[in-house]
Amino acid sequence: MNKEYKLNDQVIMKKPHACKTNLWIITRMGVDIKIKCMHCGREIMMERLEFQKKLKKVLGDTNECK
Repeated sequence: MNKEYKLNDQVIMKKPHACKTNLWIITRMGVDIKIKCMHCGREIMMERLEFQKKLKKVLGDTNECK
């Protein structure tokens, strides 16, 4: 299953963050992907393959809702 995602998309990861939420926003894309927690603001970077394994669902662009 190929999930399409792009910069500024909100995504749900399989495992929750330490702050008990699994909602993140993609802030940087390249070889590595940087995501930011929507609850506490913590940012992490991970390899694209690792990100694809941990990704559960793509909700869409945050700018489309505004």
